[in-house]
Amino acid sequence: MTLPARSESALRQRQRKGQLRVRAAADFRRLVAEAGLAEAYAATDVVVAADAEFTDQGSLHLSIGPSDPPIRFREAQLEGMGAQSSGGGDLVLPIGGGLGEAQRQGGAQLLDRLLRGEPLALAATGEVTALQPRRDLQARLDLERIGSGRLVLHRAITENGVVAVSSGEGVLRSPWGPVLGPFGNALYGCGGAGSIGLTMPGLSLLGPGSPLLVGGSIGWVIGSGSGHQPGVPRSAGGHALSPGAVAAVSVDLHGLRPEWLRPCFFEGHGAALLVGVAAPIPLINAGVAAQAACGDGDLEAPVLDVAIPRRIRPRFGSVSYARLKSGAIRVEGHRVSAAPAHSPRLAEAIGQELITWLEEDRFPLRLPLRPLSGRTGLIPLDS
Repeated sequence: MTLPARSESALRQRQRKGQLRVRAAADFRRLVAEAGLAEAYAATDVVVAADAEFTDQGSLHLSIGPSDPPIRFREAQLEGMGAQSSGGGDLVLPIGGGLGEAQRQGGAQLLDRLLRGEPLALAATGEVTALQPRRDLQARLDLERIGSGRLVLHRAITENGVVAVSSGEGVLRSPWGPVLGPFGNALYGCGGAGSIGLTMPGLSLLGPGSPLLVGGSIGWVIGSGSGHQPGVPRSAGGHALSPGAVAAVSVDLHGLRPEWLRPCFFEGHGAALLVGVAAPIPLINAGVAAQAACGDGDLEAPVLDVAIPRRIRPRFGSVSYARLKSGAIRVEGHRVSAAPAHSPRLAEAIGQELITWLEEDRFPLRLPLRPLSGRTGLIPLDS
């Protein structure tokens, strides 16, 4: 059966009239299972997918107003954490890193404190010029005293994830959390079916300028993200069999809401940020709908030995997300307990939030003007 295509303008018109039919990815898959793809497609205009994953690949950009006398930043610290500056009033702090495990604080924690209304201590030294004679500055900054700012997530959306296991002895501190070895547990970072990248293979309906709901505010795709690999092996349905396409996102600081972000600290690794991100997937044709209907039993992630600190790690095959979500997998003959290194609850909640925004015409619905780059962003650095 040939299903009719839909135009962007037709979907926008339905949204303006309050008639847009929006479903969470899980609800759409259930409807497909019950009634078939044709009926589910006819009853759905937009599917909403969502992620809530940990990342330390991001940066916080703050625009600081002028002092009197003016200062040209040479070195700056916010609560003792070093910030980069272009010399003017802009400061950039990494989300990851931190001051060490004793303080358990990095850029993610400073962002959370700002969003909760806490002031932060700014200490800066100046590069003296005729128009900027100030040598040092001590000040307190809160959200209201920051003129503008943005959170940039260099890996906001990743098409798939990996399953981390360890063949080594003891506890391995990792960006997914503690991995017990040998083969004591498995941690997986992607939510499988319902995640943005596995509901929208290739991130095909995202491009520069595409809107997303990020941390409770409308953010925008700024291009391909760190480690972008659009050419990875794929299933017959087009879904990536390992981390593939990546989108980078920017969101205004003053629109973020702390309930949609969680700062954290991984022992032996440093600070990171758990961020809720949701994306609308307009069902513009039957192909997009069929990909969105794919379930956990048909989606796989590679199992990697993270005990080997190399760029290419040993791989123990692949495992379906259905098996991962059952709580146990088999690796090299071992029964290994599996747990998510992400937040399914937060992802579901921000997905429901986006559904409400779309139905109430509070969120722009648009197709990308151009796709993400086809160039790989993961080029090895040989030395």
